[in-house]
Amino acid sequence: MQMNDSQRIPASRHKVWAALNDPDVLKACIPGCQSLEVSGPNEMTATVVFKVGPVKATFGGKVKLSDLDPPNSYRISGEGSGGVAGFAKGGAVVRLESASADVTVLHYDVDAQIGGKLAQLGARLINSTAKKLAGEFFKSFADAVSAKAEA
Repeated sequence: MQMNDSQRIPASRHKVWAALNDPDVLKACIPGCQSLEVSGPNEMTATVVFKVGPVKATFGGKVKLSDLDPPNSYRISGEGSGGVAGFAKGGAVVRLESASADVTVLHYDVDAQIGGKLAQLGARLINSTAKKLAGEFFKSFADAVSAKAEA
């Protein structure tokens, strides 16, 4: 599955970059995130609960940041297991572009694979759920960053 989009965030590129690297901000914005902890340089572990159609699963996994070019871009990659529900793995290239001093456009290109029961649900349901979750994340992220920028 591949997905790409962009989101306008009412904050400077440096503030958006700082938030993209803040586990507390990410945990608050990732739908269903139960925990997100730094486990090493540019590495985190996460537990996320989400529901796709009739399948609800708790995924535990690792996330790694690479190709860091602060405050412009990085690659985030991860993999997780949801037991009998299956697995998910993939990555995204995140790129920041200044639209003005106080507005940043965040571009993302995602490539993900799933297996197990989740893969049996069908591409249409998986894609629509992934787009919905991405939309929820980026709306929450934009709200959190703009609130921090105003504080």
